[in-house]
Amino acid sequence: MSSQVQVAEQASSENANTETDPQVLSALPTGCRVLSTRAHGASFWALTSRIEVELHDGTPQSFFIKAVSGETGRKMVEGEFTSMKAIHTLLPDFAPAPIAHGTYELVPDTHFFLCEFRDMVEDMPEPRNFATQLAALHQISQSPNGKFGFHTTTYSGNLPQFTDWEDSWEVFFTKNLKQALDLERQAKGPDPELDSILPTLFDVVIPRLLRPLESKGRSVKPCLVHGDLWYANSGIDAATGQCLVFDACCFYAHNECE
Repeated sequence: MSSQVQVAEQASSENANTETDPQVLSALPTGCRVLSTRAHGASFWALTSRIEVELHDGTPQSFFIKAVSGETGRKMVEGEFTSMKAIHTLLPDFAPAPIAHGTYELVPDTHFFLCEFRDMVEDMPEPRNFATQLAALHQISQSPNGKFGFHTTTYSGNLPQFTDWEDSWEVFFTKNLKQALDLERQAKGPDPELDSILPTLFDVVIPRLLRPLESKGRSVKPCLVHGDLWYANSGIDAATGQCLVFDACCFYAHNECE
């Protein structure tokens, strides 16, 4: 994976449009001139870079690109683009604007996600401000069909999440957790101790805790959630001081799933 990505990215770092992959170039502003592409940030699963361009009027502008290979990589960038678009549409200041996702023309098995570059300070978001933005996302979001799930598969890292549409939060949560445990078992093998407690978890604990939320006229609103919210996927915009989230893998869920 890394060798193919590095070849493509090294080719695009020589300060010329002809050395930027045509598919990436076509997603950038018309008439811009690529000045540089340099490694930026860190990722367990992808090569991440900052693209510096000069617009046709001479204005400088920056973009962020993430590249990953393979069929899983193609699905990952599609899920991230769709997720970031969902958040940015509702709260533009809370997430960088996604621009495009696609496949390199010069390296056909390598796929990219492109978005605006938002420079961030080296600090954690202030909890009250961050929680206010997150609560706003949950409150104003509306599931398109009133169900829990998402219209495409999203990936937490390189692992697919369960996103099939379900009417019940209990059912969705149960299937989501079972899929995560199945992936864990595939990666690390069986765990007799864990397997021994799973029937109690699924047959007793989850129904006891979640079923009352949807009983006797009560209901749970499906809210758009980030899907992989931890400190490394949040930040502060250096220019505006606004809280930011990125690397989203969204679905509609109980808001406390966040």
